[in-house]
Amino acid sequence: MNILELSEQEIARRKSLDEIRALGIDPYPAAEYPTNAFSDEIIANFRDEDEPRKVCIAGRMMSRRVMGKATFLELLDSRGRIQVYITRDDICPEEDKTLYNSLVKKLLDLGDFIGVKGFVFRTKTGEISVHVRELTLLAKSLKPLPSPKEKDGEVFDAFEDPELRYRRRYVDLIVNPNVKETFYKRAKVITTMRGILDEAGYTEVETPTLQNIPGGASARPFITHFNALSQEMYCRIATELYLKRLIVGGFEGVYEIGKNFRNEGMDRTHNPEFTCVELYVQYKDYNWMMEFTERMLEKICIAVNGKPETEIDGKVISFKAPYRRLPILEAIKEETGYDLNGKSEEEIRTIAEKLGIEVDDTMGKGKLIDEIFGETCEGKFIQPTFITDYPVEMSPLTKMHRSKPGLTERFELMVNGKELANAYSELNDPIDQEERFLEQMRLADKGDDEAMLIDQDFLRALQYGMPPTSGIGIGIDRLVMLLTGNTTIQEVLFFPQMKPEKLPAKDKVEAYLPLGIPAELVPVLQKVGYYLVQDLKEANPQKIQQQMGEVIKKYQLDITKPSVADIAAWIEALGA
Repeated sequence: MNILELSEQEIARRKSLDEIRALGIDPYPAAEYPTNAFSDEIIANFRDEDEPRKVCIAGRMMSRRVMGKATFLELLDSRGRIQVYITRDDICPEEDKTLYNSLVKKLLDLGDFIGVKGFVFRTKTGEISVHVRELTLLAKSLKPLPSPKEKDGEVFDAFEDPELRYRRRYVDLIVNPNVKETFYKRAKVITTMRGILDEAGYTEVETPTLQNIPGGASARPFITHFNALSQEMYCRIATELYLKRLIVGGFEGVYEIGKNFRNEGMDRTHNPEFTCVELYVQYKDYNWMMEFTERMLEKICIAVNGKPETEIDGKVISFKAPYRRLPILEAIKEETGYDLNGKSEEEIRTIAEKLGIEVDDTMGKGKLIDEIFGETCEGKFIQPTFITDYPVEMSPLTKMHRSKPGLTERFELMVNGKELANAYSELNDPIDQEERFLEQMRLADKGDDEAMLIDQDFLRALQYGMPPTSGIGIGIDRLVMLLTGNTTIQEVLFFPQMKPEKLPAKDKVEAYLPLGIPAELVPVLQKVGYYLVQDLKEANPQKIQQQMGEVIKKYQLDITKPSVADIAAWIEALGA
């Protein structure tokens, strides 16, 4: 790495690293460090009347107070923080005091990983701590951590910028303890859900992520090229069609928890790569699935939060079953006053325009209804609500409603104004399914790039016979948002998709050479802000020399500072 890319602190840490090695200490030892305790349980289990407990713990050094021959450190492990107390003569009982005087007092930096062995005690100020008998450096940190400061109850320089936090999640997890708690809860959501589904007797399976045809949902796919087969492939947008194949194959119930990919926009509730669970159970319908879903979500909420309620954005949401059931056309009528039941495509388009909703000719009847519902109704459902009985045009994989012509046996679960789950009484009539696919192709011909393609192999599977089945997909990321009180999806993804980091455009070294600028001076010029050759135009030679001199001195570079005349010649050559 070019030294000019480093900060003063980074340079100082690398010098400390060299000094540590010179002392014969390996700053990155390979051997196992046999920890036997964690900060939280040490503190929870401490009793003043007990015999001193011997412990071996490890973690990051987060603070240090040197008091001559004694030093207090704060150690951060995976469970929390604990104070450790070090004295010079305890860790250096022989004549040589180098370990304490050099390593502990000078060469350790905040963020370094250390291991300590000692016993637990309570200090005179009442803080439970570890009295150190042996200290080992486990990993040297070369970059400084953000260090928030507090004055009069107000925190300064906190690591709060979302752009930085999402890009450097590893730092976010270190300095913001509440972030790690969110992801512990996420893990609890998934393990609880998996336990409920396993206990019900359903089988967890895995299906292809790369697919020949992107099916199971209406969405724009990511496309890639499979070199070995010399063909275009798609990252899956849903697991549905493969899971139904397994129902055809004789499984009672199957589920998959995995990633889906949709080449669409990003916002507070959408990420193009997201986690979803899909479940399919034979001999069930959407009424059974509503009851199963509300019972499962209530159990998950209790497991994560200790109660069936959660709070998000100042609203208390109850996952206690049962939930309201409301047909989608009734919801639209309730909110807008328009009854869309029996209306033609053109009539619905006219109503959408009256409601001020942007529509175009590529939208079929289903897409128009979806737009109207999304714009006028969706955000109103804060408490869990099953929106049911969608028009057939919106539901190409759903069984026709048994008593309501033109509608299907489908529900979407709305919570806090957003869709959380989507479920059907699954269409198992292969002839009807083929007609639905063909209708989707007609929509694609009109320009709808989210219309489904025909999956001929899935149709073939249905022709072997699929029993009556109910299926559901639940968005894990949105569920975690709800149960952790986070209002943006990026907060519940370790590494959300981000736009490329904005870095200043820089000319290559070769662009500077025709002006007579030595290659060794180009990094210095760019360090002081002349990233492009054209930046030198009309610049002040004396100012540039002063700036370059400061950098050469600060970084102790073995480079001769150019003269003002040299720099003036560069600028003159640029003008020529």
